[in-house]
Amino acid sequence: MQEFSNKKIIIMGLGLHGGGVGVVKFFYSRGAKIIVTDLKTANQLKESINKLKDLDIKFVLGKHRKEDFENAYMIIKNPDVPSNSPFLKIARENNILIKDDISLFFDLCPGEIIGITGTKGKSTVATLIYELLKSKFHTVLAGNIGVSPLEFLGDIRKDSKVVLELSSFALENLKRSPHIAIITNLFPDHLNRYKEFREYVEAKKSIFKYQDKNDILVLNSDDSESKKLVSEAKGKVIFFNKYNADAVVKVAELFNIPKSDINRTISTFKGIPHRQEFIKEVNGKKYFNDTTATNPRAVKFAIEMFRKRFPDSKIILIAGGEDKKLNYRALAEDIEDNVDYLVLLPGSASDLIKRDLKKFKIHNIKSMEEAVKQASQLDGDIVLLSPGAASFNLFKNEFDRGIKFINAVNRL
Repeated sequence: MQEFSNKKIIIMGLGLHGGGVGVVKFFYSRGAKIIVTDLKTANQLKESINKLKDLDIKFVLGKHRKEDFENAYMIIKNPDVPSNSPFLKIARENNILIKDDISLFFDLCPGEIIGITGTKGKSTVATLIYELLKSKFHTVLAGNIGVSPLEFLGDIRKDSKVVLELSSFALENLKRSPHIAIITNLFPDHLNRYKEFREYVEAKKSIFKYQDKNDILVLNSDDSESKKLVSEAKGKVIFFNKYNADAVVKVAELFNIPKSDINRTISTFKGIPHRQEFIKEVNGKKYFNDTTATNPRAVKFAIEMFRKRFPDSKIILIAGGEDKKLNYRALAEDIEDNVDYLVLLPGSASDLIKRDLKKFKIHNIKSMEEAVKQASQLDGDIVLLSPGAASFNLFKNEFDRGIKFINAVNRL
């Protein structure tokens, strides 16, 4: 790993999720000369910068400098940085290698990678596969979890299994595909980043685009968009039915995990934070955090699930935020049919939801604290935070939104 020693590495986008911090630590441990550049200010990035305070690195914050992209060994871009950035164009014109942590990880990882992507459900599927494989193999869970997979690289052996959750942003720069690729489902999301849904799907295709005949693609047979991909698959295609657990079973069977272990792991799985997560019951109301439902279809799925789980309960939905150029008409219809009360956070997506609701009383609020307080006073049994929108107008990210919801519930 001496190939980065004394090489000038530009980290483009430190961010607040933790992945950027991990990238910096990886290159620093390998003797690179690091410049971190981010359009956010030092104050905005204070939490991430504090984690790097003991490292001898240079920061260029609140801007990007042209010269940093004209003379470097490598640019490592944050997945949130769009590929058409003018600064990346400068780097390309100067023949500088552009990577992100995921594509670099694929280049350096000696173990077998099992990659999971999809619009919804990828975190749950990745976590369950990890739980099953770790009993039989040395297994690492990495990817879209707030930690750069590069941080795990030193622990990965040739016989290791790496379960890697991959967002569409992380897949954009990929030129290699995992041995086993799983796509949970595909429906419109991030259309503020992609011009149209097809472009979003193209990004997702990288998870199997570079496979060969010896590789495996696992697809959802109930998802119309996923089924369209069969003709493009170079390896073996395995189908699973609608539910996340079905995808997990198919992958576990490939590794000869005993059926009893599969059933036990799935039946005792308590879920992962921020995904239909039960927080607590207060004064007869159950509070659930589904902050990672950042598109309208994910909210429709959550409403459907809670209607099945609690058929006689009144549902209070906390939703809204910033639009990602998505369509909210179907969600509005579902709210009218299946939700008893709607508490709306401010934002452009909230405006679209209000426009599409015909006759429905909406409680408009300005903060998460106010939203939880309002919900606690309504005549309902289930309080569900499932926003269906981006969070950046009020929160650092969707996880910050979920944490503020939990804190507000705990203060009731």
